[in-house]
Parts: sequence; C-alpha cells; structure tokens
Amino acid sequence: MLENNINENNTSANPPTETTSAGKIQVENTVTQTTSQENTKKESVLKVEDLTMQFGGLVAVDNLIMEVNKGELVALIGPNGAGKTTAFNCITGVYEPSNGCVLLNGEPIVQNYPQGKLKKGYIGQNKGKYNKVVRLTPDKITQRGIARTFQNIRLFKALTVLENVMIAKHMRAKQNFLSATFRLNAKEEKRMYEESMALLDEQGLAHLHDHIASSLPYGIQRRLEIARALATDPSFLMLDEPAAGMNPQETQEMAEFIREIRDKYNLTILLIEHHMGLVMQISERIYVLDFGKMISHGTPDEVRNDQRVIDAYLGVADDAEN
Repeated sequence: MLENNINENNTSANPPTETTSAGKIQVENTVTQTTSQENTKKESVLKVEDLTMQFGGLVAVDNLIMEVNKGELVALIGPNGAGKTTAFNCITGVYEPSNGCVLLNGEPIVQNYPQGKLKKGYIGQNKGKYNKVVRLTPDKITQRGIARTFQNIRLFKALTVLENVMIAKHMRAKQNFLSATFRLNAKEEKRMYEESMALLDEQGLAHLHDHIASSLPYGIQRRLEIARALATDPSFLMLDEPAAGMNPQETQEMAEFIREIRDKYNLTILLIEHHMGLVMQISERIYVLDFGKMISHGTPDEVRNDQRVIDAYLGVADDAEN
C-alpha cells in the first residue's frame, strides 16, 4: 500500500523524531510544526500570510500560512482539489486572492482584501485584517525572481527547443521597441542565443535545440519546461507536479534533476507533487492541504506519521499495513 511504498522510497536524511511505543509520532497541536533551530535561523524567502481564495460560495484556499526559507526544498501536497494549484496561481499573480498577503524577501508582491460584492459575501477568515492592495502582474513577479512550471505542460509547442528558452531570456533583455524594430539589438540577441545554448547544454538538451517542442518525449518536455523557467534567472522556483505521468525510472531521474538544479543554481524550491516516493525522498519540509486548509506541516517523517494526513490523503493506517 501507499504508506509502505513511501517508507521504501524515503532515502533522505531527516532529523530524528520523537515516537510513541506504537512507532507513530505523538501529535498534540492542530498543525504539526518543525521545531528545528536550524530552520528558524534561515532567511525567509517566501512568506504566505492568511491567503484565502474564494470562488462564489466556495473557499478553495482557506487562510493558508506558509514560509519557505532560503535554499530549502519544500513540498505542498494534498488530495486532488485541495487547493494546491490555486495557491500557486495566487502566489504568482495568475489569480487575485480574496484576502491575505504574499511576501518575497520581505516585500509584498500580492496583497488583497474583500471588496465590492465580495465584501458582503466573504466567508473566509481574517476579514478586516488587510486594507491595502498590491497587484503585481505575473511578468513583474517573474522579474522579482519567481519562476514556475505548470501542472499541464505549457510549452510553445510549434517552436523549437531553443526558441522556447530564448523567449524566456527576453524577459530580462536590454532592449526596447525601437531597437527590436530596426534590428539595433544584434549584440543582445547574440548574448541571449549563447546563454540559451549554454543552459540547454547544462541540462543535456543542446543536441535537441532545433527540434520542435511537441515532438519530444513527455519526460524531455518536462525538463524543457523547467529549463525555460531557469532561463528567467530565478531565485525561487515553483514546480507544479513535475513528475506527473512519468514511469518509475523517469520519476527517479526527475528527483535527482530537481536536487541538482537546486544546488547548481542556488535555488529555493516549492513543489506540488502526488508521487509520495519523490516527495519524501527530496523534501526537507512538507505542507499538507485538505479542502483548502492546512492540516499538517513538518518534516517528511512527521507528516508521514500524522494520522490526519493518513486519513485525508495517504490512506487509512489499517489498509496501509495490508
């Protein structure tokens, strides 16, 4: 069963956790919290405060509080429909949240409070706590250092591998409308071309630079989407189900690839993933959502043994033992 599968695939070195005589972690608080002094000393990169996303009478994300420290690899997990991708969309400016705030390196990049029709119909928490609106568009948020991939691959399918990466490079290009129109940006184009080819070479994709993106195998398309995200020179990378649809060998390669790019590019990574073997293997901390609410937070060992997570997502303990 799933819990046994997680145990077999968990090869990460996690700090020891206190267990009961039954071998399960003792949970006393509403949400399991990491108490490691090492985490408290780290520099906060992303902080999500009271994030709520309401669609009509449905609260898809309910008062999400989350923090990711510099250099960490953190996972956000939960059942289908738990609100994980909605949270990603709020953080990256795709959705405008109903309430709450997102800070990047201490500066707000997203902030909102119930207004207009929602002012009366708001059923989430912390109404009245915020009174300021910060609306950065997705491109402005990307310029601040956040890059992401998507649950469903969103490459420019009719373009080549190189062109997909070069489009991302244009985000930081030193050119304007006139220089592009009159071809006065030859040096800038050359720089972007050389940097794009170097990035593809680092990712093992240079030999495919002239291939059409849609002609590539599924796993290579996933790697290309991550390479395109890296082309924006991010400091914070958000991966939405990077191992979705992959076989066991491809999933293991993706796990190693994620670790490699984190270390090579000095990234902080937040990922959504349903493959629990991968999550438990590479994550340092895990947040768990269920029906939009965070039900657990801690190390892989703490989360794996949290009865609420077992009941809501990982499977009933009795079933997992069979």
